[in-house]
Amino acid sequence: MVRGIRPSIEGLELAGVYKCRCQCKPILIEPTLRRIQRQTRGQRVVTIYRLAKRVVIELSSGDSFVIEPRMTGMMLLSDPPNPAYLRLEWRLRGNGTNRSLWFWDRRGLGTVRLLSKSEMASVLGPSRLGPDALAMTLDEWKSRCAKTGREIKVALLDQKLVAGIGNLYASEILHLAKIDPTARSNELKPRQLRRLHASTAEILNSAIRYEGSTLNDGTYRNALNKTGSYQNSHRVYNRADEICPTCHKAPIQRIVQAQRSTFFCPHCQRV
Repeated sequence: MVRGIRPSIEGLELAGVYKCRCQCKPILIEPTLRRIQRQTRGQRVVTIYRLAKRVVIELSSGDSFVIEPRMTGMMLLSDPPNPAYLRLEWRLRGNGTNRSLWFWDRRGLGTVRLLSKSEMASVLGPSRLGPDALAMTLDEWKSRCAKTGREIKVALLDQKLVAGIGNLYASEILHLAKIDPTARSNELKPRQLRRLHASTAEILNSAIRYEGSTLNDGTYRNALNKTGSYQNSHRVYNRADEICPTCHKAPIQRIVQAQRSTFFCPHCQRV
């Protein structure tokens, strides 16, 4: 998502921020739109980056828009899947270009916040958000897993433990690492932790390269309203009862952990 919008938006000046006409459940926007408009009009987009599962748009004033897409939110530069779910528009200008960036959210679970530097530190600093999954060292994996007795799949979804791993990718990471999703985090062996560290980097980097996963509902799109393609590489997610493509010996199983679906191979991921 970030890679899709960064080249088109960085360096441009913000002409205004506007709510779109939407009859659905409103998303959370903080502070008020009037205050956002007053604080940001004329500010330049310095950079855009990913912070865990959030998109951050940093402005020349030092303030930052923090967009949390959650289940169905998307940042778009072109036509949305359905205009009825457009929520917010950023109008930009510069370099002889006028452009709009939209936040689209079918279910209305996403949030948009404008935060100052100090607010960023208090809301999304180390005390509130764990290290990014792609930046975690093996030693950090060891120390953080050792501190919790939760099942490893549940622990991976805790953004205070490690930031940036969603439910789909947690199943894929654990399968590649050959770790049972119900294994206790603090009981993982050194070789398992090494595999977890390597598998996290491999899965997440592949997902970024293939621009995410568009599932059967077709909701997820990249910034140019194109489908992602990482779903074609899924080994276990949403493949319950299919023969495991890794070992070809057992069907993929689905269980529920912390009210989320987990997919795994009982042969590859033995206790």
